[in-house]
Formats: sequence, C-alpha cells, structure tokens
Amino acid sequence: MAGYIVEDTKKITTQKVIQMKKDGKKIAMLTSYDYTMAQIVDQAGMDIILVGDSASNVMAGNLTTLPITIDQMIYHARCVARGVKRAMVVCDMPFGTYQVNRDEGVRNAIRMMAETGVDGLKLEGGEEVIDTVRGIINAGIPVMGHLGMTPQSVYKFGGYGVRAKEEEEAAKLMKDAKLLEQAGCFSIVLEKIPATLTQEVCKSVSVPVIGIGAGSADGQVLVIQDMLGMNDSFKPKFVRRYAQLQTVMNDAIGQYITEVKNGDFPTEAYSY
Repeated sequence: MAGYIVEDTKKITTQKVIQMKKDGKKIAMLTSYDYTMAQIVDQAGMDIILVGDSASNVMAGNLTTLPITIDQMIYHARCVARGVKRAMVVCDMPFGTYQVNRDEGVRNAIRMMAETGVDGLKLEGGEEVIDTVRGIINAGIPVMGHLGMTPQSVYKFGGYGVRAKEEEEAAKLMKDAKLLEQAGCFSIVLEKIPATLTQEVCKSVSVPVIGIGAGSADGQVLVIQDMLGMNDSFKPKFVRRYAQLQTVMNDAIGQYITEVKNGDFPTEAYSY
C-alpha cells in the first residue's frame, strides 16, 4: 500500500493548524517518545506529534500517568524534538506541574519550552486551570487544551470510563471548551466523550478539536504503540490497529535467538 504523500513540507505551526480547520482539512496526530520513532512519524507526514505523559504507561510501565516527572518529560520531549523537522511537537505538562498555582505553572512551562525545543504544551482541565492557561499563553507559549476523560484525574473520576454522558457534565465541558478558546488555546483534545457532544464542540469553537475515543472531530490522536499493535493485551474500543508489530517483533527476535544458538549468525557475510 502506498504511503501518505506530503505536499507541503514546511514546518507545521499553530496558525497552520487553525487554518486547517478553516479549510476543512483533517489533522493527524500521534504520540512519540524517542528520537528514532519521532523521525519515522515525522517522515510519514504527521501534522502534530504529541510527547504524551502516556510515556508513564508505555515507556515506564506505570499504571497511570501520574508518576512521571517533569525531568522525565523533558528528557522524552528533547529526544523527540531532535528527530522532527516538519510536524508540530507538543508536550504534555505532567501531573503536579501546573495544578498548584498560576506562577508555578508558568515557571514550569517556561522551563519545559526552554529545555526541550518543542513547539507547544498540553494541559488537562478547563475552568479549574484557566488562569494558569492564560498565564502560559501570555508568556508566549502555545497551549493545547484537553477535556473529557483527563487521565491525570483518573482517581477523581474513579476510572477511565466515558465522560460527559450526563447533561450537567456535558454542559460544563462545553463551557470549558469555550473558556479554553477564549484564553487563546490553539486546539483542544477531547477524550472518551459521546460523539454527538464532540460534534457540538467542533461547531461551537473556532479552534481545531482533536478526538481520541470521541468520534469524528477536526482531527484524531492515538498512542503510537496502540495503533501499531505493540501491546496485544490493551484493546480499548477506540483504538484501530494499523499493524500487528508485537507479532512481527516476536517473530524477528525469535529467529535471531534461534540463529545465534544454532551458530547460523553471524555468517562470513556479517564478519570482518
């Protein structure tokens, strides 16, 4: 199957992302956490690469996103930024770096931008963190919002279930989306909410809405390990697998083990 061809090879910016929504062009977004993967994703033509705090799960093996630190996120983000030429790189601010107060949030955001080379940051929450969001944007840092099922609040929600199914929570989400737009966010992620609500938000705000488990939106994001099938045991409804790399990798590694133990590798062709 032919790969995706990128017509515009210029760097993706916040202005370009917003213009994509105005032009009716869908936005493709995936996570990456290291230099090699980021290079591959960027060369494939990705619009936005997210250095997600999901690194806590897929890279460090934690059950939630909460344990990952700002130093760890800076490390992953710096690695990704070095491998990307075209895509916009956005990094999650980890739990505890922006919830305390505005000044601390702005200070941590400035540090993350200065030490990573990414193009913007993503924060979870609406009205509760809106002053911090404004402060970060006023500091010249692009911010992507995140509403719905916000993983950093997993213990508050009591799990990873679908959010905003009831009228009261749906109304709050709509209000929060408009607050984030008014504060100056260049886009908003909506995670695990009803598809009909996502459509309402898309129509109500001028900035792009990126969905994950939220039905059709202005764009979509997935964790790259999930969509590449690198973990067969994790199968949420919203993940479509575009490959089965766990099987491919197991087969390749198994063949290597067999050839080493049989003495079939290295042969003369692989020796000096």
